[in-house]
Amino acid sequence: MATMARSFLQAISKDEVVAPPLRVVQIEGLAVLKIIKHCKEFAPTLVTGQLLGLDVGSVLEVTNCFPFPVRDDDEEIEADGANYQLEMMRCLREVNVDNNTVGWYQSTVLGSYQTVELIETFMNYQENIKRCVCIIYDPSKADLGVLALKALKLSDSFMELYRGGNFTGEKLREKNFSWMDIFEEIPIKVSNSALVSAFMTELETDTPVSQGDYDRLHSSTTPFLENNMEFLIKCMDDLSMEQQKFQYYYRNLSRQQAQQQAWLQKRRTENMARKSAGEEPLPEEDPSNPIFKPIPEPSRLESFLITNQVSNFCGQINGVAGQNFSRLYLTKALHEN
Repeated sequence: MATMARSFLQAISKDEVVAPPLRVVQIEGLAVLKIIKHCKEFAPTLVTGQLLGLDVGSVLEVTNCFPFPVRDDDEEIEADGANYQLEMMRCLREVNVDNNTVGWYQSTVLGSYQTVELIETFMNYQENIKRCVCIIYDPSKADLGVLALKALKLSDSFMELYRGGNFTGEKLREKNFSWMDIFEEIPIKVSNSALVSAFMTELETDTPVSQGDYDRLHSSTTPFLENNMEFLIKCMDDLSMEQQKFQYYYRNLSRQQAQQQAWLQKRRTENMARKSAGEEPLPEEDPSNPIFKPIPEPSRLESFLITNQVSNFCGQINGVAGQNFSRLYLTKALHEN
């Protein structure tokens, strides 16, 4: 009986510890408007803010948010920012508003958000919050009639590698890890209360076409494409510099291996002469020799992030170009009619 009770308690504790995977981020419409307002007011300056809500099973509910003050490198200003966050959360708790931190949001320019700083922020949040997300908003896409909201989290396999601090080629091949496995995008679902939905229905005009529909038909996307191409060229230059680091490493490694083989061949020849003279052979390894000191392999994290950025820019260019072709064909058909 005691054994059955113990196994039952172990099963319960196991179920409590193992949480279901995160399937969707459900965000209130008011929180979405706050994020958009904050990011557009300070554009092109990058801003961040706190996400508040609840973690319910496989759904992460974002019910509220508040902006962070613009930070500088000054330590006193950073300390004031931390005090501001604590004071905001205390005030929200006093008025009975959700004050559980579930992540943060930040603005970006043309989707250039995949940086080492983002990963470090994720890892800092993971120390206190088991499941957190970062919502990325790109104000530059609003002119194209696109609500560029994206919810991201780090994959479990990447966090394991990052904690180990080992991003060598051998370790990545062992884990079968690629540049696409760093981030996981979580679907976003915007929800509103019944009263808000009814009020929005009352605000809708009788015209079937809105201004947003006309904005989507705007065919002048040259500045957007130019900026994407500039960012893409810069990323290709950075990727080329990363590849030069690895080429330099492999050249040094092959040179060191050749020196080791030459030294080993010389030592074996010397040992053969010592054996014929009846003397003790010398060891075939000399740790004090500089040629046996291992050369550290550069980390592949930066090149993986740059590859992610290149893929993101290429996807954006491909998407905008495809939409432009559709608009041109539509305009051609209208002129013919």
